[in-house]
Amino acid sequence: MPGIHAFGGYVPRLRLQRASAYAATGWFAPGLKGLATGERSFCSWDEDANTMGVEAAQDCLASRDRSSVARVILASTSHTFADRQNSTIIKEALNLSDSTAALDISGSKRSATSALIESFYAVEGNAGDTLCIASERSACRPGSEAEYNSGHGAASVLVSKEDGCAKLLGTHSVSIDFVDHFRSSGERFDYSWEPRWVREEGYGKIVVSTIRDALNKLSIDAAEIDYFVLGAPMPKVGESVAKSVGIHPAAVVDGLFGVLGDAGAAQPLILLSHVLERAKPNQMVMLVGFGGGCDVIVLKTTDAISHMRPSSGISGYLKNRAPVDNYVKYLAISGLIELEKGMRAELDQKPILTAHYRERKTVLGLVGGKCSVSGTIQFPKTPISVDQQARTTYTQEDYPLADRRARIVTFTADHLTFTPVPPAYYGNIEFEGGGRLMAEIVDVGEEGLDVGMSLRMVFRIKAIDSRRAFTQYFWKATPDRTSSTTS
Repeated sequence: MPGIHAFGGYVPRLRLQRASAYAATGWFAPGLKGLATGERSFCSWDEDANTMGVEAAQDCLASRDRSSVARVILASTSHTFADRQNSTIIKEALNLSDSTAALDISGSKRSATSALIESFYAVEGNAGDTLCIASERSACRPGSEAEYNSGHGAASVLVSKEDGCAKLLGTHSVSIDFVDHFRSSGERFDYSWEPRWVREEGYGKIVVSTIRDALNKLSIDAAEIDYFVLGAPMPKVGESVAKSVGIHPAAVVDGLFGVLGDAGAAQPLILLSHVLERAKPNQMVMLVGFGGGCDVIVLKTTDAISHMRPSSGISGYLKNRAPVDNYVKYLAISGLIELEKGMRAELDQKPILTAHYRERKTVLGLVGGKCSVSGTIQFPKTPISVDQQARTTYTQEDYPLADRRARIVTFTADHLTFTPVPPAYYGNIEFEGGGRLMAEIVDVGEEGLDVGMSLRMVFRIKAIDSRRAFTQYFWKATPDRTSSTTS
């Protein structure tokens, strides 16, 4: 049977303090006061499901040979593009071979568990190693219950043949058109039905019966489950479902509601990745996805789990946080209100798709060049070397830079250049091993920057052509905080 051979995740650094949301909108919806505790993650203006998917995949694939990855599957209900393959963008950003297959999966909050099931059986059928990614950047109407409950994040697992660190024991699925919420094409926000009905009819009956059938099908006793993973937008649902099917209360995994929120389709894989960070050998994990039916996946950890850890993991990214208690700032960054941008923002961001195609390795993959004669590294890769002593042409080989750490050589904080989150930081950075780049530096925060500071590269939105609704991506630099926050 196939198994999970690597895992990782990503949580945006920004965290809305729910109390600040209630302070601003509680006059309108006082009944939501009970939700105004803790915090929830949300994307910066230059993050979306694709950029978070890249982060989660990098965390999963750190220090691994990527040449074995044959397929990339991206599950989300908040894909940036409706008619452009989002998983292919991630494939390009990860600098995977052009022979890598790519697939987008959407349609419900169980799309991630369905994608994982598809990954397992595709690998079993010799489709090759599959990178399964789930990423969600849902939009919520201000003052709504969903605004408090939701969160943004991503997770990724690499599925290969053999057991890995968590081997597949079996799966079971049902498909039922139970509409607890929906969003029609062209709409920005979900329309949700009454929570009590969803809890009692959906989770209390459909999920419970599916789990019971899965346990019978796989000949597993509920008491054997060591970790019960159920992503739900309502608190205490996991405990209630576990009790109904006979799973021990101690096995119910914390849904991270107080520190992240419910990341929709990505939540099951986020919680699974978080569990695998601390799991021990020979423990049984039940993963459940709900939406338009129900998926149940049962895994068992192996001895390999003892030394299998992501680069940062969900734990590391949860610790790397920047609290936001300014509700208007949250609205502006999230694109829920539009502030006056001024004349400096009046630029036509029309994409040049021909150049985009020709330079896709440079732009999306951050691939530079290394001279095979002099060893000089440069970005971008060009026919002529920058080494004044070599005077060589057409000697450069592809040299990926996205996974390399860098340091600040010079920087400035620009208060005149338009950016949605001023000031705009940019400067000259130098990569470990050589090569320099004039780069934007993001997620600076109150800590500020210093010359010599360690940086890592992040895949982000470069610009959005609002006239044509086209998102352009590139790589930016950010202070390398995650290495010191990993648990």
